[in-house]
Amino acid sequence: MALAACGSQATTKAGPPPGYDFPAMAGRVVDQAGLLPQADEKRLTTQLASLERTTGHQMVVVTVKTLGGHPIESYAQSLGNYWGIGRREINDGVVLLVAPNERMVRIAVGKGLEQTLADAEAKAIIERVVIPAFTHGDMQAGIDRGVDGIAREIGPTKRKAS
Repeated sequence: MALAACGSQATTKAGPPPGYDFPAMAGRVVDQAGLLPQADEKRLTTQLASLERTTGHQMVVVTVKTLGGHPIESYAQSLGNYWGIGRREINDGVVLLVAPNERMVRIAVGKGLEQTLADAEAKAIIERVVIPAFTHGDMQAGIDRGVDGIAREIGPTKRKAS
């Protein structure tokens, strides 16, 4: 995933890939599904900006009304690529995507971060902290815990051997 549009390097594209209807990128948190109070959006935006300042890795949180019939894996990957999340030369973007109507969540990770946040780790974050909160009807807590789990994995104190 060649995920860099949250910063000033954003590029304008004609439109999303054929068959996809993506929300507009309005910042580090795009809550199209209306799951987060404005104060939480602001707090998450600050947290994601801080993560980017300390690591260089860019992460966005996106909630959508619908996946439009697409598998969540391809939707999240295509969205991250379309928006240009992460640094192009490093490919280190992360998208936390929540589709409440389809009852799905996905963490899409750029290839440059796959050693740091492998698919198994992303799946564990979803299964251990996101879904339990969602199951109890607390979408906000699930998103918060997901962001925290991802940040622990890709944050400045997390280092993995090469």
